Amino acid sequence: MRENIVVVGVDDSETALRAAQTAAEVATAFGARLHVVSAFEDERTEVYGVGSDKWIISGATTAERVAKNVAESLTWPEEAEKITYMSSRGKPADAILAEAQRLQARLVVVGNRRMQGIGRILGSVASSVAHGADCDVYIVNTVGDGAE
Repeated sequence: MRENIVVVGVDDSETALRAAQTAAEVATAFGARLHVVSAFEDERTEVYGVGSDKWIISGATTAERVAKNVAESLTWPEEAEKITYMSSRGKPADAILAEAQRLQARLVVVGNRRMQGIGRILGSVASSVAHGADCDVYIVNTVGDGAE
């Protein structure tokens, strides 16, 4: 029997944090592991330095930091499974779908940002995930009247 895993896609927005908190609540309710993923699209790497001190910053590093920060900010019971996080290369919807497929997730959670107005016409991460997922998808209302 496969492990119960909930995947949530995040960026550094307040709405993504709302979606992630909802994903944490759902994962807790079902005794599932929560996996937080943030996408990056390019392999650009920048090196900063002063004297002999050097810092290497890449899209992957930045995206992983976003995922880690979100994971660490969630309300999560101590007795529950550990939250995992990572960055994944690709456009946001593609990266979320790839992680969900890799982990054989039972559920993917995304926010509904950009599902209104012109974003609805041009497409959104939530819409792309809902149409491409091999598992259930929960689209959290993070921008409407029901969002806190």
